[in-house]
Amino acid sequence: MVDSEQREVERDVEPDLERGSESGRNNELRSEQGYVATLYARLDALKLEAEQQLAAIRKLDVGGNHQGRSERDTFARIYEDRIVQLRDVDERLAFGRIELSDSTDDGEESSAYRYIGRIGLRDEDLQPILLDWRVPQASAFYQATAANPQGTRARRHLISKGRSIIRIEDEIFDVALLDGDTAELQGEGALLAALTAQRTGRMSDIVATIQAEQDRIIRSDLNGVLVVQGGPGTGKTAVALHRAAYLLYSHRDRLRNSGVLIVGPSTAFLEYIEAVLPSLGETGVVLASLGRLYPGVSATTEDAPAIAAIKGRADMADLVARAVRSRQRVPAEPQVLDVNGDRLTLDPQVVQNAMHRARESGKPYNEARVTFVKQALNALSREWLAQLKSNGNSMDDSDLPMLREDLRSAEDVRVALNTAWLPLTPEKLLQDLYARPQWLAELTPRWRAEERALLRRGRDAPFTISDIPLLDEAAELLGEYDVVDAAQKREQKQQRKRDIENAEAAIQNMDVKGLVNAKDLADNFAELADRGTTAERAAADRSWTYGHVVVDEAQELSPMQWRLLLRRGPLRSFTIVGDIAQAASAAASTNWRDALQPLLAGSPEADRWRLEELTVNYRTPSQIAEAAESMAVAHGLPVTPSRAVRSSEWPIAVVPTVRGAVGTELALRQTDPSAGGTVAVIALDSDRVYADLRAEFGAEIGHGLSSEVAVITPQDAKGLEFDAVIVVDPGAILAASTRGAGALYVAMTRATQRLYLVSAGELPPGIL
Repeated sequence: MVDSEQREVERDVEPDLERGSESGRNNELRSEQGYVATLYARLDALKLEAEQQLAAIRKLDVGGNHQGRSERDTFARIYEDRIVQLRDVDERLAFGRIELSDSTDDGEESSAYRYIGRIGLRDEDLQPILLDWRVPQASAFYQATAANPQGTRARRHLISKGRSIIRIEDEIFDVALLDGDTAELQGEGALLAALTAQRTGRMSDIVATIQAEQDRIIRSDLNGVLVVQGGPGTGKTAVALHRAAYLLYSHRDRLRNSGVLIVGPSTAFLEYIEAVLPSLGETGVVLASLGRLYPGVSATTEDAPAIAAIKGRADMADLVARAVRSRQRVPAEPQVLDVNGDRLTLDPQVVQNAMHRARESGKPYNEARVTFVKQALNALSREWLAQLKSNGNSMDDSDLPMLREDLRSAEDVRVALNTAWLPLTPEKLLQDLYARPQWLAELTPRWRAEERALLRRGRDAPFTISDIPLLDEAAELLGEYDVVDAAQKREQKQQRKRDIENAEAAIQNMDVKGLVNAKDLADNFAELADRGTTAERAAADRSWTYGHVVVDEAQELSPMQWRLLLRRGPLRSFTIVGDIAQAASAAASTNWRDALQPLLAGSPEADRWRLEELTVNYRTPSQIAEAAESMAVAHGLPVTPSRAVRSSEWPIAVVPTVRGAVGTELALRQTDPSAGGTVAVIALDSDRVYADLRAEFGAEIGHGLSSEVAVITPQDAKGLEFDAVIVVDPGAILAASTRGAGALYVAMTRATQRLYLVSAGELPPGIL
């Protein structure tokens, strides 16, 4: 499939059409519409063919044979996945064309076309008619310039609505194609059209508008740590998502089973981008917010900045390790135990020796505890046997197993061994750490009392986003809570081996070698249907490791969060995108080298991370970008200089009340259709502002991104964009924390058209 997509997609040029003239443009539009209609006809035919194949597979009578049912269900799923993929790419199937030089036999220059789209298509004769945007032969569509045309004579953007081509825009690289003064050059027309379009609450599929500096980053090498730094509006998130899709396509053997993890800053952010990757033809990506990286816990609450700063510190890993070790306690004095009426003495040295043997195993806490219990029971059973024999009982070593079982079930023995080495869950460990101030004080002798007081809370308090790395750290040290879980995992590995062997036999029997490999087939056996998708399995398995990890808004991550991500991506294959100037969290670093220290520590490649910078601001109007950068520089933020490529017709408005700003915006939308789109009210006290606005304006106000006017916090606004933004009390955002300038910088740069600043007094320095 890949090889066929990499071949040229060619169509003869109609030589009698004049470039640039109105009639010529209309004819070109009709011609492109005809070709795109052919592509859609082929897409529909492939969907129908897959649906028929699926229906035929489902009708197969395989009787009661388990192997036959497995094969039938597996191939049914293959066709189901194909149908979903073909449906997902219906919108903007083809978005561009490059015109290549093609010399004829008599030496004259003619042209051949390559059409670029969201997937690759072949006609009934198996000739390629559409190139997948990720294949190398499509790269010129993004990278060609007048200075370096890369073998292209022209580039055409196909701008569509539904299945109709509504406009075409050309960029000419070969002057021989120009028709005198009638030529109309459209340098970045498609990009600017996408930027001025109203926002829908979901990130648009911008695959057709990726520019050269972005495309180079998207296609860069998989291995190692790549940092993409760029200011607001430079397309960092677009680069991250398209890189994920490109890597899955280009390195499918490595990433298909392990997957790609994309980490975003919030649930709202994930909702915003969730439709982008499926629209690019990729569904093998796991999306997770920082609060959902620990299975079984979905944290949505942020700690206060001072608390988050403590929990995010690197030394919290040492604290968790000390907490785990402290739960292994040798009794200070011998203990007398009642076992079936006999009295046994548990000497502290017996406990000490059993602990030593358990620790020597190198296993995590809960798994090593099994060794500890075994060693302690062995010692106690020998002591009991000696005691029974000394009392005249006729017993020998063959009775030791029976005595061990009696000891195992004895209440006093269970209490004594559990007191010495209690089985623990990460949740219980962390709850105890916060709820027992004396224990925390014993573990942190060098901490200030005020620091310990910040962590104090009840056991029933919900876990926060900052708790997730601590839970994961504890889970790494504690291991499986129940030894049965470990046994089940060993059995699953053996079952996996048997499934692959069965899959190899099934491929041979059905004569489909080359169409599917044994590992993929084993994944889909009916026996393992409950394993679900890659995303579902990964979400339920804390030990899952990914082939590549993409981190958006990475400037916010604490050292503890980086440690968690390293466990998810031990190969250290990362794409990290962010902007240090936008860092607003208390635990964030002030430069990338310090931020990446937990990720790269101990690696021979520690000093070999790569930095790419995005320098063109496509999203933010110049007047808004300049005001935001001026504020940021005035407050010492390390701003990455960027060039805004457009302006907006609306100047920044300073208004005294949020109600007035919302009223103005809603009225503008009624009188000026071009002023529609999404609106965000960004406020520190979003709940209060929401309640006030809801009482005033009713159902038009909401918390979700689907609302006409969404009320959110500066933290929730990270990575999002709106047509109009109303920033409530910039001075309060600035003063809220030591990172207030970063939060205000984020809030001001979410707007693509209009920005309102709500302030009853003077604005903070540097804004206007």
